[in-house]
Amino acid sequence: MKYSLFNLIRNTFSGHSRWTPAWRDATPKTHYDVIIIGGGGHGLATAYYLAREHGIHNIAVLEKGYIGGGNAGRNTTIVRANYLLEGNQPFYEWSLKLWESLEQELNYNVMMSQRGVINLYHSDAQRDAYVRRGNAMLMHGSDAVLMKRDELRDMLPYLDYDNARFPILGGLMQPRGGTARHDAVVWGYARGADMRDVDIIQNCEVTGIRMENGAITGVDTTRGAIGANKIGLAVAGNSSRLAAMAGMRLPIESHVLQAFVTEGLKPLIDHVVTFGAGHFYISQSDKGGLVFGGDLDGYNSYAQRGNLPMVEHVLESGMAMMPSLGRLRVLRHWGGIMDMSMDGSPIIDKTPIDGLYLNTGWCYGGFKATPASGWCFAHTIARDHAHRYNAPYRLDRFMTGNLIDERGGGPRPNVH
Repeated sequence: MKYSLFNLIRNTFSGHSRWTPAWRDATPKTHYDVIIIGGGGHGLATAYYLAREHGIHNIAVLEKGYIGGGNAGRNTTIVRANYLLEGNQPFYEWSLKLWESLEQELNYNVMMSQRGVINLYHSDAQRDAYVRRGNAMLMHGSDAVLMKRDELRDMLPYLDYDNARFPILGGLMQPRGGTARHDAVVWGYARGADMRDVDIIQNCEVTGIRMENGAITGVDTTRGAIGANKIGLAVAGNSSRLAAMAGMRLPIESHVLQAFVTEGLKPLIDHVVTFGAGHFYISQSDKGGLVFGGDLDGYNSYAQRGNLPMVEHVLESGMAMMPSLGRLRVLRHWGGIMDMSMDGSPIIDKTPIDGLYLNTGWCYGGFKATPASGWCFAHTIARDHAHRYNAPYRLDRFMTGNLIDERGGGPRPNVH
């Protein structure tokens, strides 16, 4: 059913009893042209664009839990395209452009809010780095504004400018950046894919990958064997485990990243703000809670929970930037499993196994990349070669040395 003001009024008179489910609870078929393993944002977006852009409709999305129960529902909802390097900025700018029309395309309210993303700087050297990054953004057709201290004080009066351990000198703003509702994005893509005959199969865990003569033939699942011509892996922190079923060892590690939300407040933070002297980022949700996060916990884990030392570290960074946070109660915090690559940039590529395709290594950038990731992964699966936006995200770049090290932290996942 199309969502519109007319249908809302019409269903009001029936007590909202005539709304149809957003997507079908599909029963697995014996064979599909394409199977996407992973029912998060990237997997569902891939299925949606395979059907819409490439006319492939015999598709199944297999999710071991429920739609929106993985990393898609465990992030801090930030959308931005403020990168420096050639391999990253064009891709994320394309993603931001897809975000800007996503609600109209999906006929679904993903609560996209382009409130602006502001990165604070605290030294002359950091200012120069932000000038360079801002110029790179402008050269790729994106938007960037360098802001001085007085401009920031008028816009962000709640920050500590005078007594801070790391004085705020200015910031780099991307006005088109912002936030979106994480699970609504997943539900919107699920609904859009279902409308194009994609089977979305929940509670269906993959237990094995079938191959013959070096080519994919299907998967074993908790709901039986399913044949497939092609398989796409979009399972975030579980990528290593799924790839191992096909005999592959990936250049990624799985780490825990925590996020936090406070009690609800009246409107206070109108933008997304990041702390330049530490890894801390914060925004305010539509419910009024302040949503923030920081660094990885620093050890390999598949657990969706964090440790207390990192809780303390994140809160310390927040207090250094915004002392008034100390008066708030943190209602809850949670962890997501990050698939950290060796250079901090993602992988969207074919694998050496015929019919097996890989989407992984998103580190901190998975949510904001959702539309472009699905769009590019669908192109790669359908055409059997990369699009120019994801061509730099080759799997073999770690062997050839063509790394995309945005942070400049070296070949170690935990430093990115």
